[in-house]
Amino acid sequence: VKPVLKWLSSLGLSDIEVQKVACRNPEILGHSLENLMKPVVHWLSELGLGVDQIAKIISRFPALLGYSIEENLKPTVRWLSDIGMDEVQVAKVISTFPSLPSLSLEQNIKPRVQALREQGLTQPQI
Repeated sequence: VKPVLKWLSSLGLSDIEVQKVACRNPEILGHSLENLMKPVVHWLSELGLGVDQIAKIISRFPALLGYSIEENLKPTVRWLSDIGMDEVQVAKVISTFPSLPSLSLEQNIKPRVQALREQGLTQPQI
């Protein structure tokens, strides 16, 4: 448990934020740092997110640390790219809505975007 808490602090989370993360999502205390959480943080940095943005994401949605890069994160980012977002826009979406990869593409995200399009919203507005 202590290595995970120490690592969260090293990412820039304050002591209070680390406590909140651990209380809101205690299962992350049992996740593998090397095999799961560190790769997720590295992947987020490869998206173009800075250290401060990553700390904010983890503070707001700590469950992201337990998500599979291949099964959850990459498909969401790939789809965002497929609908025309560039790397900067994708990073902004993930930073603003860190829970987005928790939603099903087929059952949640795609139908909502389609509904927005049907209401006349353009790609930049979406």
